[in-house]
Amino acid sequence: MSKKTSLITVQNITVTIMNFDRSDYISLTDMAKAKSDSTRAADVIKNWLRTRSTLEFLGTWEIMYNPNFKVVEFDHFRSRAGLHTFTLSAREWIKKTNAAGMYVQAGRYGGTYAHKDIAFEFGSAISPIFKLYLLKEYQRLKDEENNRLKLEWSAKRFLSKNNYLIHTDAVKNYVIPQGSYTKNTKWLAYADEADLLNVALFNCTAKAWRDANPNLAINSNIRDYASIAELTVLSNLETHNAELIKSGMSKKERFETLCDIAEYQLQVLSEADRIKELPEEDG
Repeated sequence: MSKKTSLITVQNITVTIMNFDRSDYISLTDMAKAKSDSTRAADVIKNWLRTRSTLEFLGTWEIMYNPNFKVVEFDHFRSRAGLHTFTLSAREWIKKTNAAGMYVQAGRYGGTYAHKDIAFEFGSAISPIFKLYLLKEYQRLKDEENNRLKLEWSAKRFLSKNNYLIHTDAVKNYVIPQGSYTKNTKWLAYADEADLLNVALFNCTAKAWRDANPNLAINSNIRDYASIAELTVLSNLETHNAELIKSGMSKKERFETLCDIAEYQLQVLSEADRIKELPEEDG
């Protein structure tokens, strides 16, 4: 599972955020420093976990979002919550109940992490003021990320549109003159070549995507939902296909070549993203 690490500063405390498949998990260990020093962070988390209100919140969250949550084990913990003899660690909670809302990480950026919903609840318990500043910095981080993504998306779409002109020019000058297209059916040539790229990259035609996604297709198309990496490869495929058309290569041969290019380039970009997300080794 890929992870992306971000750092925010809340009242002079550095708080780590890990993103797992579009869900943010915030370090409770870092947050606990607002209530105690770093050596006692684990105790702060344990004390929070042992209360009935906390366990009911955690259990409800897991029941809502985690189909593999062990409710029987949860009921066992809940029945003992609040007793002087009752203690509970994050590791035990995760192991016994198969909880998905928390995890414990060792090494760099190590500590106890919780889904943002749970982390904000933990923030209320340790310091309402700290929670407010945490929410503010978290929202600032999300705004920055969204602005950056919008900029990257606009740049890729601009590049893709420019290369689309190169692509359509090749179709106009080399494909249409050699095909059986009338004045009223020339658009079919452009659609066929566009779908050649769609199938090579997305494994489906534009119509197949629309049929599978009727709600999304009302005001958009398959390319509007492409990732940044896919748009980059699409841009390259348009340029490659234009040159292959000019060379006189058959449609079948061009398709096979474009499939190979798409697979290779997506693999390279995926590997590059994976390397960027790997945590740095302590040295």
